[in-house]
Amino acid sequence: MNDRRVVITGIGAISPLGNDLQSTWDGLKAGKSGIGPVTLTDPDPYPCKIAGEVKGFDAAPWFNNPKDARRCDRYAQFAVAASKMAINDANLDSEGINRERVGVMVGSGIGGLGTLENEHEKLLKRGASRVSPFVIPMMISNIGSGILSMEYGFGGPNMVIVTACATSNHNIGEAWRMIKFGDADAFVCGGAEATILPMGLSGFSNMKALSTRNDEPERASRPFDTGRDGFVMGEGAGVVVIEEYEHAKKRGAQIYAELVGYGVSGDAYHMTSPHPEGHGAARCMDMALKHAKMNPEEVTYVNAHGTSTPLGDICETKAIKKTFGNHAKDNLIVSSTKSMTGHLLGAAGGVELAACLMSIKDNIIAPTINLEDQDPECDLDYTPNVAREVEVKSALSNSFGFGGHNASVLVREID
Repeated sequence: MNDRRVVITGIGAISPLGNDLQSTWDGLKAGKSGIGPVTLTDPDPYPCKIAGEVKGFDAAPWFNNPKDARRCDRYAQFAVAASKMAINDANLDSEGINRERVGVMVGSGIGGLGTLENEHEKLLKRGASRVSPFVIPMMISNIGSGILSMEYGFGGPNMVIVTACATSNHNIGEAWRMIKFGDADAFVCGGAEATILPMGLSGFSNMKALSTRNDEPERASRPFDTGRDGFVMGEGAGVVVIEEYEHAKKRGAQIYAELVGYGVSGDAYHMTSPHPEGHGAARCMDMALKHAKMNPEEVTYVNAHGTSTPLGDICETKAIKKTFGNHAKDNLIVSSTKSMTGHLLGAAGGVELAACLMSIKDNIIAPTINLEDQDPECDLDYTPNVAREVEVKSALSNSFGFGGHNASVLVREID
């Protein structure tokens, strides 16, 4: 079964740079920041008052009934909208599709945090009888996948993996594995997140994870720069449609790239800090290369996890050097698009894989903005400040989550 090839035929994205793939990609190419003052809640009580908010998003058009949209947490609204974009892009909702062979894995690192906050406040102030009967399905991290499966009749494997900031990559990677194994012909997979809320801001702020460069929001997310002081929280969704190659070819689907490798590992080190030498991250990238049967020198571009935390950026740099050896310093191009979107947590990998796919399509690598004084311990080519036109034959996307969860996905142009 492992000789089954897997390709990507559809992309959907919602990000602080735009409510679709093209506007998100245009913003990334332009080096535009989507970070600004928090408006979704009163930021005054929190040390961090900035975030990458999705702007002007209307969920209603993405649901058959506006009432259904209101019965979804914001994260699930993003999940449904981005998934439908990807499904439409891939023309997966068409006659002749065996829907029992189509799976859904669109996860969330945190799930319906807004619903939990709102309904808990009702419980405390107005009593148990006032809590919504929809609170549980609105809150759980798997409901986006469930809604999509029911609406489209996709009866293949339906589940989600929750691994904090590695959620998207794990869902995409395990969907890839199931197609390779023959359990499905296609998957809608990725992640969504919406945590710019009192609990999210206070929790991440109190653990000193967030940037407090509140007076310069657009310059706050600065991976690999000496002035970085934490990540900036973002929200949104990134979803792809992946298919078995012959299945896609038979129905005449467009193909963005082939998904050739997937790596997964655990740091086995610390609840929130990466391994200081990047051992787990390196093993993860090594596995992706092994699955792809590719040499390190064959990778053009790495979309780094690159969150803009003091320790994390150094650890990832070490990991990249372990995996790629001399190629890391000589020819490998790296960038962190989180410099523009902020950290979309469980949705990050989906949006960043979209950036990798568009890099292959357009032969442009999005920059790392705000890289003004590069950290000497971060000594790779991070595509500072301006996008670069270069032939991109392959790209690897890294996502690393709290709990030591690591996931890398590797794509290359189709031959």
